[in-house]
Amino acid sequence: MIKKKKPASTPRAPRTSKPESPYWLVKQEPEAYSWDDLVRDRGTEWTGVRNFQARNNLRQMKVGDRVLFYHSGEQKAVVGVAQVARAGYPDPTADDGEWVAVDIKPMKPLSAPVPLSTIKVESKLANMLLVRQSRLSVMPVTKDEFETIVALGAGK
Repeated sequence: MIKKKKPASTPRAPRTSKPESPYWLVKQEPEAYSWDDLVRDRGTEWTGVRNFQARNNLRQMKVGDRVLFYHSGEQKAVVGVAQVARAGYPDPTADDGEWVAVDIKPMKPLSAPVPLSTIKVESKLANMLLVRQSRLSVMPVTKDEFETIVALGAGK
């Protein structure tokens, strides 16, 4: 009996889509829910997002991903670092199952807020979505952008 050779495995084609980010930024008006509220509550459900692009970003979030917490409104500054505690699930505040929520928990406040005005003039942050799509409430952040903002917030 002659055994047939198994065909050689072919390498997978490289991914053409953008890899998912383990770093994010979420925006919130501090009058509605602030960093201090997140710390006091030890975490929260991130609900109520009704923008399709932001929803798609929420769907990509994984447990353990790092999240920059941004105060919108008058302050316009990154004020802390949070972490995704629960990946996407149906938003309990929505009328249909198309909308997504995640849970986040606080990790650490920044020593100093990093204002949007600083972000806009920092060359390492020139391509950041926060600068290019300022109205988007949930957005991916690159590792370099994340580290740059954390360093700016630490006074380094």
